[in-house]
Amino acid sequence: MSETRDLGPEDDGAEEIRSIRASVAALCAEFPGEYWRAKDTERAYPAEFVAALTQAGYLAALIPEEFGGSGLGLRHAAAILEEIQKSGCNGAACHAQMYTMGTILRHGSAEQKAAWLPRIASGDLRLQAFGVTEPTSGTDTLSLRTTAERHGDHFIVNGQKVWTSRAEHSDLMLLLARTTPKDKVERRGEGLSVFIVDMREALGDGLTVRPIRAMINHAATEVFFDNLKVPAENLIGEVDKGFRYILDGMNAERVLIASECIGDARWFIQKAVDYAGGREVFGAPIGKNQGIQFPIAKAYAKTEAADLMVQKAASLFDDGHRIGPEANMAKLLAAEASWEAADMCLQTHGGFGFSEEYDVERKFRETRLYQVAPISTNLILSYIAEHVLGLPRSY
Repeated sequence: MSETRDLGPEDDGAEEIRSIRASVAALCAEFPGEYWRAKDTERAYPAEFVAALTQAGYLAALIPEEFGGSGLGLRHAAAILEEIQKSGCNGAACHAQMYTMGTILRHGSAEQKAAWLPRIASGDLRLQAFGVTEPTSGTDTLSLRTTAERHGDHFIVNGQKVWTSRAEHSDLMLLLARTTPKDKVERRGEGLSVFIVDMREALGDGLTVRPIRAMINHAATEVFFDNLKVPAENLIGEVDKGFRYILDGMNAERVLIASECIGDARWFIQKAVDYAGGREVFGAPIGKNQGIQFPIAKAYAKTEAADLMVQKAASLFDDGHRIGPEANMAKLLAAEASWEAADMCLQTHGGFGFSEEYDVERKFRETRLYQVAPISTNLILSYIAEHVLGLPRSY
């Protein structure tokens, strides 16, 4: 399969991105399929892999140099995560650190940035947990019920979050909670605030984390808040403005997740090409048959097309543009491309695709997630219909 190409002139970071890709691929080679199969079987967190990425500085790619990070752009971060997935690894164990810290960076105070960002960059602190989704509201974020009430120099938090990935393996949580009742806000998007929760202090003292065993090894949890005290100094930005802050980060999140989908798709395609070229039935490689070739070629074409939107969204973000439409379309197209590639790859392998040793079934399960989260494909289509095409709101 042809080498991944990065858009943009040479002086716009293309050579640097190629170098990053090569370095990430070399690191990932130290964590082959056997490593991931063992973690999947045990439902264990890939701590060694996360530590290696942290030590190499990749999880601090978007943190400015003044705070100990690399100060790179979203294109660079997208290349890192794509290469991880393309190598057969799983960046979901730690990708949240790349985009959640952006809320602190863009909306935090000087004191908050100085207190947290350098330690996140060095790996002393892990910011992996993102507390937004709730059992009753799902993706209807404005209807969440977790509350944070001000009491002097702190807030009291009560409520529940669900599908909070990596909460058991994070020191800090970025939490979205309601600070003004929904029926008392002037604007629909107001009334929510963002906090940094120090989970090391909170566990057992108002914070409970319970793991959820799921189809994939994603370290999913549900989190309960019972009169949890959060210092007022941990409020990010202004009270009641948190939804806007979270949306800023969600666009970057969608681009980064889309880049992971591109990496997954390219892994599936290469896996299918290798198998179809070597597997002989009736005296000839199965890849000689158009019934095998065409689905692979179709998946490749769709992946390359989706990648163009991912790179466009990342480039626009790095140039300071708002990327709501582009980020959503990138996520939609990349998730669909990876899922089509996954289905094709499994079909190409036939019965062997269901065998754990080929890694196809594991990656098949992992990439299926992105049709549902973060943000389902149906909600993306609704967003495009309403906010891009100007059609009436459908929900």
